This record gives sequence, structure tokens and C-alpha cells, in this order.
Amino acid sequence: MKTLIIGPSWVGDMMMSQSLYRTLKQLDPNNKIDVMAPTWSQALLNKMPEVNQVLEMPIGHGEFAFAERRQIGKSLRSSHYDQAIVLPNSFKSALIPFYANIPKRTGWKGELRYGLLNDIRNLNKSAFPLMVERYVALAYPKNQIHSAKDLPQPLLWPKLNIEQSEVDEALVTFALPQDEPLIGFCPGAEFGPAKRWPDYHYATLADMLIKQNARIIILGSAKDREVGDQIIAKMVYGDKCINLAGKTQLEQAVSLIAACKAIVTNDTGLMHVAAALDKPLVALYGPSSPEFTPPLSNKAEVIRLITGYHRVRKGDAEQGYHQSLIDIKPSNVFETLMNLIMRTKKSKG
Repeated sequence: MKTLIIGPSWVGDMMMSQSLYRTLKQLDPNNKIDVMAPTWSQALLNKMPEVNQVLEMPIGHGEFAFAERRQIGKSLRSSHYDQAIVLPNSFKSALIPFYANIPKRTGWKGELRYGLLNDIRNLNKSAFPLMVERYVALAYPKNQIHSAKDLPQPLLWPKLNIEQSEVDEALVTFALPQDEPLIGFCPGAEFGPAKRWPDYHYATLADMLIKQNARIIILGSAKDREVGDQIIAKMVYGDKCINLAGKTQLEQAVSLIAACKAIVTNDTGLMHVAAALDKPLVALYGPSSPEFTPPLSNKAEVIRLITGYHRVRKGDAEQGYHQSLIDIKPSNVFETLMNLIMRTKKSKG
């Protein structure tokens, strides 16, 4: 069996897609799973043992590029895939499997993809409330799974494999101590401050942790560097915090998360990486809801003071923060994190 996956374009979604790959391998250990995905995702897919080969998607996110997609599809005909599973819901994402003449082309209906997909599923969102459930359901025959309750339990959550040598190399590269406990902060958010815990709260928490002999590292993309600098500027012990946002490749960020004792994070893609590395983590939510894409880990604690999903891009308070995130106090996060670390330590015996 050879399966082509058309992968998602976001870090968090890519992480959750591993549950599908793990399920496919459980159903057929001989299934060769190739994933077509953006170049950046190779850093994650290479750490998923279920993936046979990563095929680079040369077309940028959002580009239609019909002729190029048709050409890529034709070039894959010689690979003789038995099935394609298309994870994005867009019309264009289903073009490559169609032109590759893959006999079974599976996916949710999305943008009316009749014809492009011949194993098309109609999504009842209330029957599959979690994104990971929607991915995993595509591993099974169309008439076998009608709701998340039909999926074998427990679901196979994402689980990245990482070598200790990769962790050691990352620590050396960024001159980080190997004899001090590292706590990772992921203070960014894709759509700005409305979904971020305030920088001054992160600063207070960082000082509290440093008093417990921790060292803080800030991780994220280049656009998170500014908020990292703001956190350090508001700290008392800023010399014990290093801002690596925008300075690491994704693969290095994964290794540094693996080196951390625990993670404090907003609703970010790196949150899902930390969960897949089985790290104790505290996830801070405001307007976005953990009911659709929660961290998939028994070592994750979500703190959220409101319910429902709120489609806001700018918060209602100073600096664009959302009041529900301002109301999450550093002392609450500190206590939750300490209890989580202690519980994890006890479970290890």
C-alpha cells in the first residue's frame, strides 16, 4: 500500500496530522506514507517515524497555480500511489492527486471537490468536534466512521522522535547551560496581541521561575522577537532570560523544546510541538478556543477564563490584549506549572 498525503500549511495542523499517519500505520504496518507539504515542515515530518518520504510542495500557501499543480500531479503518476488523503479543504489542494491518477482520493467535501475526490466525505462538525478526530476519521472506510464516538480509543496522539545528540547540539549552538532547568516561553500568536498573554505577565512569571533557579528561553518566529524583547525589558532578572525568537530554525526550536523542563505557551504551533514531545506545558487561551485544537497531551494544562470562540483580531484592552487573558494572573500560572512539574516527576517514580 502506498499513500500520498497532501499536508496542511500550519505548524499546529501539521503536528495534529501525525495522528492520521500513526493510525494508518497501525491499520497497515506496510503502508508507505509520503507527505507533500511546505519546505519548512520537513523539520517536523523527519521526526515522525511513520512518514516514508517528504515531498516538497513548491507552490506557496494561497497560490492557485493550476498549471503547476497539474504538472506536479502528472509527475507523480510513476509513483503508483494507491490512495491520496487530502487534509486541506481547498479546491486547489485536491488537484495534484487528481492529475496523478491516484485511484482512491479521500477527503472532506470542503470547497465542493466532487470529481477531484472520489472518496468524498460530508463533514458533520458536531459529530467530529476536534480537528484531530477529523484527520483520523479519514484513515477508515467512508461508511465505517460516522462520528468521533466510532473512532477506536484512545486516539494515537502526535509523538515526535528526537535524538539526544540533536538536543545537545542545539544547547551548544545557543550557549545554553546543560546543568540548569530550562523553562520555555512561546509568547507569540499568529494574529497578534489579542490571543497573547500580556508581556508584563510573562515577565512576572519569568522572575518567579528564576527565583526557583530556572533559566528562561523565549521561542518563536521572527515576528515574535519584539514581544520577547518586551518581556525581558520588564523583568527584574532579565539577564537570566534569552530571546531566541527568530534566531532558530524550526528544527532547532524543536530540539530546544525537548531540552526544556516545561513550557508556558499561548495558542501557538509550538504548543503542539511541546505536546508531541511529552513536555509538561501550560497553555493560555483567550478568544481562541481549546475545544477544537487543544494540546494533545496528558501533561498539558489549559488555563482559560471564558467560554466559546470569539472571532477577534484586536483585544479590548491596552496594547490590544484581550481582557480574558489579562485576567489570568502569573501566580495562577506559576502554581499550575509547579504542580504539573511535580506531578510529572512523581509519575516517573
